[in-house]
Amino acid sequence: MKKYIISTLLLGTFLSKAQTSDSLKAHHQVTFSAYAELFYTYDFNEPANHIRQNFLYSYNRHNEVNLNLGFVKAAYQSEQLRANFALMAGTYAQDNLAAEQDALRYVNEANVGVKISKSKNLWLDAGILPSHIGWESAIGKDNVNLTRSFAAENSPYFETGAKISYTSDNGKWFVSGLVLNGWQRIAKAEGNQSISFGHQVTYKPNDKITLNSSSFIGNDKPKDEKRMRYFHDLYGNFQLTEQFSALFGFDIGAEQKSKGSDSYNIWYSPNILMKYQLNEKWALAGRAEYYNDKNGVIISTETPNGFRTFGYSLNVDYAILKNVVFRTEARGFTSRDAIFVKNNEYQKGNFFITTSLAAWF
Repeated sequence: MKKYIISTLLLGTFLSKAQTSDSLKAHHQVTFSAYAELFYTYDFNEPANHIRQNFLYSYNRHNEVNLNLGFVKAAYQSEQLRANFALMAGTYAQDNLAAEQDALRYVNEANVGVKISKSKNLWLDAGILPSHIGWESAIGKDNVNLTRSFAAENSPYFETGAKISYTSDNGKWFVSGLVLNGWQRIAKAEGNQSISFGHQVTYKPNDKITLNSSSFIGNDKPKDEKRMRYFHDLYGNFQLTEQFSALFGFDIGAEQKSKGSDSYNIWYSPNILMKYQLNEKWALAGRAEYYNDKNGVIISTETPNGFRTFGYSLNVDYAILKNVVFRTEARGFTSRDAIFVKNNEYQKGNFFITTSLAAWF
């Protein structure tokens, strides 16, 4: 009888330890992922050096097959700690991180987060983070359209700093405040002594509606040329039917005309994006957009009307596999001034076709 009791106790202790070990494993998870997106763009203006418009930072090569973005990522998640680290390559990295130090140009993410409340979903994250601004990200498969809007290409894709964030218990509200190195910066610009700030509020009343407000406040120039910049991003994403969705976005920014000035240069960009899911394999999407930067704060043209340009696009998507998608997009620009080069002459229009093949696991 004693032997039976001892054996039972030992078995119970073993099972308890095993369950505890399984529980710990379940709450401490490391995952690895990878993403790669090849593309080909034919620009009918045929730039001789194969580098396209200077206000585009994705898919910005003409008449050549290239890698837009490829990365490998490791992520750690537990109840109290999370971390992400990703290294990347591609023309996106070349064009978007051209101002960074050589060793940093291949870093896509490098951040650590700590949960600072036992009862609430309140986190403090710091490092190189995805941007809190905009409805489009650098990862092509996650976006409605193949290429990026004017608004996305000319606002931060990434940021460096610290972020405190709160998600409500019902998951409907997300609120965050940020302290940043600058406007899409890892290292600060030489001579810059300013700290920048940001906020984000996202409201999801149900699975079909997402409303978002994000901002940036700061100076991204050297101390002697300090000019405060104020920027706000607002969008709403609506799943109107099972197949049809629409996104409405509006960005607006203001920057001092000179150090200490009470006058500001304004730029803005309204957007409409729509997607129709034909079936599990096929989808159609379109975008209409306008970007007005008359004074060249973000996009400088040195022309009388500045960058005041309409854009339109239509793309067809085909899901080859659950983790492989082939996309084709036709896109055109029409500007008030002749700002697009063709055959060594300036034109008011630009048209191009882009295809991409993205895979992830």
